[in-house]
Amino acid sequence: MSWLRRRLGMVAGERGSALVEFVFIALVVFVPLVYIVAGFSAVQRGVFASQAAAREAGRAMGIAPDPGTGHERALRAAQLAVEDQSVEATDLRLAYAPAGAGCDTAGSYSPTLAPGEEFSVCVTVTVRIPLLPELIDTNTATGQFVVERDRYVDG
Repeated sequence: MSWLRRRLGMVAGERGSALVEFVFIALVVFVPLVYIVAGFSAVQRGVFASQAAAREAGRAMGIAPDPGTGHERALRAAQLAVEDQSVEATDLRLAYAPAGAGCDTAGSYSPTLAPGEEFSVCVTVTVRIPLLPELIDTNTATGQFVVERDRYVDG
């Protein structure tokens, strides 16, 4: 067996070097890869949370009897939808935009909930990337849902 080791170039001094090489490769390649996957999943979770929150808030606002009650129900529905995606509900902003406008103009509009009214519900969620400091919170995800109030509703 020793003649085979000599023939293949294996010397007794190289014993255990494969373990060292594997650990080095694991640290250099696998740890950053796992961090990148965790970062992308955090961003995707924020996007899903904002879209689900906008949809649920829009549904709650669309069937509300008055704007005050509707806003309270929409905010609670958005918080529940965001928490369902394991995102902190404190990083949530709910705003409304007129029909045809984007979420960049949301905030100054308030729906009246008149029959047949159409408006957008915009939910912005701050996405936190794992292991980054709290100061870096500029990553946001915005979800938009268009609500068309029923034309034949009482109110």
